[in-house]
Amino acid sequence: MGKNLLKNPSGEDQLEFWELTENGGSQWKVEDMPGDCGHDFCMDGVTTYFATSFELCLKRQVIDLLAEDYSSEQLDAQPVVTVEDWYCGRRDCGCDYQMTVCLLDDNQEVLQEFKPEPVTLDPDSDDCSWKQVSHTFTDYGPGMRFITFEHGGQDAKFWDGWFGVRVTGSSVTVEV
Repeated sequence: MGKNLLKNPSGEDQLEFWELTENGGSQWKVEDMPGDCGHDFCMDGVTTYFATSFELCLKRQVIDLLAEDYSSEQLDAQPVVTVEDWYCGRRDCGCDYQMTVCLLDDNQEVLQEFKPEPVTLDPDSDDCSWKQVSHTFTDYGPGMRFITFEHGGQDAKFWDGWFGVRVTGSSVTVEV
């Protein structure tokens, strides 16, 4: 498995390296595990997460693969790209989660996209514990030069504060 190309994937450095594409409600916040009405996390070393609010909160990173020392030849060989993300809700408030990951060419045109259906977590019917979403990109054609990773959500009750989906442990790897 290659190195994680996302910087600050769990909020260790607050919101550093993330572009806040939507920052609604009380805005993004970094909290310590497990948080109010929260759940322990299953991976050692992850002690913080990003919390969303009562209006849509989305954040993203654009990974420049040439700047990360991949060669055009390596990228044109269509290496396997794996993306992972972890999300959970609070035990006292429902929430929505979404993510979009795109492989882009040098003009930042989409070669392939992973955009699963948004997820709604309801504490009345779900334990709202940490869940992983992952996807592997293959056979996307030559020309990949950038990867965009965007995720987030909001709470379902429009409560002031940080009652929305929580995200952490995100990763993007390229296997050359």
